[in-house]
Amino acid sequence: MLNRVILIGRLTKDPELRYTQNGTAVATFTLAVDRKFKREETDFIPIVVWAKQAENCANYLNKGSLVAIDGRIQVRTYDNQEGQRRWVTEVVAEDVRFMGKPAGSRSSTPDYADKNSSKNFDDNWSDLGREVNMDNIDLVDQHEDEDIPF
Repeated sequence: MLNRVILIGRLTKDPELRYTQNGTAVATFTLAVDRKFKREETDFIPIVVWAKQAENCANYLNKGSLVAIDGRIQVRTYDNQEGQRRWVTEVVAEDVRFMGKPAGSRSSTPDYADKNSSKNFDDNWSDLGREVNMDNIDLVDQHEDEDIPF
C-alpha cells in the first residue's frame, strides 16, 4: 500500500504555530494548488507540519510563499462541541521545500539563496508542467550489440 502526496503551491495565509502539551511544535497552513481541467481551478489543501520543520515554516514562510510539499494524506475524526462527529482530511508534510519569495515580492532572490549566483532561483522549476517538444531532445542511438554504459 502507498500513501504519498507531492504538491507545489502557495500559502493562503501565514502558518499558525502551536505546541502540544509535551512541547512538540505543530504548524498548520492552507496551500493553494492550481488544477487544470476545462478551466483553471484552485484546490485549497490543509497542511500539517510537525517538530523542527514546523518551527522553520512558521519562521520563514508567510502568505504567498511558494513551497513544495512531500507527505501523506491523513483522515481523522473528532467530536465537536455539539457532540457531532466531524471528519478532517489533511496532508501531513514530511518534507517542506521553500521555493521562492511570496508572489508580488520585490526581490527575485530569496533571502536564503546564494546572492552571488547569477542563476535565477526558480530556474529548475520553470518548465514544470509544460508539454515536452521531442524536437528539442537529443536521442542516443544505441546499437543492439553494444553494452549499456552502466
